[in-house]
Amino acid sequence: MTERFENMENEIISMLEQKQYAALREILSQMNPADIAEIFSELEQRQIPLLFRLLPKETAAEAFAEMESEAQEVLIRGFSDNELKELLDELYADDAADLAEEMPANVVKRILRQATPEMRSAINQILRYPEYSAGSIMTTEYVSLRPQMTVGESILRIRRQGVDKETIYTCYVTQGRKLLGLVTVKDLLLCGDDETLVEDVMLTNLICVNTHTDQEEVARMFSKYNFLALPVVDMENRMVGIVTFDDAMDVMEEETTEDMELMGGMLPSEKTYLRSSAWELFKNRIPWLLLLMISATFTGMIITSFEGALAAQAALTAFIPMLMGTGGNSGSQSSVTVIRALSLGELDLDDLPRVIWKEIRTAVLCGVALAVVCFVKIWLIDRLLLGNTQITLLVDAVVCLALAVTVLVAKLVGAILPIGAKLLKLDPAVMASPFITSIVDALSLLVYFLFARLLLGV
Repeated sequence: MTERFENMENEIISMLEQKQYAALREILSQMNPADIAEIFSELEQRQIPLLFRLLPKETAAEAFAEMESEAQEVLIRGFSDNELKELLDELYADDAADLAEEMPANVVKRILRQATPEMRSAINQILRYPEYSAGSIMTTEYVSLRPQMTVGESILRIRRQGVDKETIYTCYVTQGRKLLGLVTVKDLLLCGDDETLVEDVMLTNLICVNTHTDQEEVARMFSKYNFLALPVVDMENRMVGIVTFDDAMDVMEEETTEDMELMGGMLPSEKTYLRSSAWELFKNRIPWLLLLMISATFTGMIITSFEGALAAQAALTAFIPMLMGTGGNSGSQSSVTVIRALSLGELDLDDLPRVIWKEIRTAVLCGVALAVVCFVKIWLIDRLLLGNTQITLLVDAVVCLALAVTVLVAKLVGAILPIGAKLLKLDPAVMASPFITSIVDALSLLVYFLFARLLLGV
């Protein structure tokens, strides 16, 4: 499919350069708006307005909502006031709010001037809510019914209002804006009597979110309950909007990307990789690199303080990278597992004792297995095969005991730190691989030299 799309993309760009507009219009009318938006990301700025004007009116609005902000800005700056007004009339309120949030101030003023009073009010309402909240990603366009309506009256209302709504499958029953229940179009169509009242067929056991609910929690609810839309209410249980499944999917992608960047030792980026300049990537990466570089100083200080031990037993030096690497890998395994469980809502702060006990048992199993294999490997390969006579049974024992304890310490650190971050209202993903590795490196050296001092007397 990817290869086929790339071929079509190249063909469309070629046809645009050859001014085959009639054929282009025919092809574009059959394409999905999301695919059309992706093609715009490959065009030169001068080509963007030209191709956009070939799109059918409704397709143009849907494709515009899917475009990158740079392409949207190019189009808006090239639109006449009338063209901009026609586009805004076709956009849903949440898409218009996203547009206003991403555009420069002078472009936003022009957007608000050309928007209808209803659209302007909806945009301002959405933008008033905190960033990353349910209110900031909701749309105010939904179908509302009254409890005393009949099924026949409800279907007629859906037909009249549905054309301008983002979704009509789920309809919400309100009275004085108070949310009372919901009813699906399927329920209405399959109801045997058109005179049946809505209140007799509606569901009253509702699951809804508040306008200030975190968007990540909203996305988790979509995953758990398989909703197509989720009602959003204010503090007084008044219906103010809905979050739709496509917006929840965008949140899931955004939050997952942010967690992956934090776990990789970077600040979250506002742009995609190709849209980010080298300077922006530098600003996102350098803080963590500086922090990790400075933290490595402590590792160096530990090695320096045990120079005498290393001089007395030079064979110990060869195993430092293995210990630090295994410790870092063990800690990363635990931290990634716990961070993911926290993000999915599988763990809470109260689960810390259970997490510690589970990680201790896992660490013992992993540590013993690694120590046994390491003991055999050192004695057979390093001692016998490579002929390193400095490696004695005591040296082998020091390395393997230190390895087992290091795995235990690393897994506990990797499991506890993300939960501690959540307790401090921080993103648990901050406590991921780079941070965990730096801490475990220092601890693994301390454990290593402690065993060396106890067993070898160095």
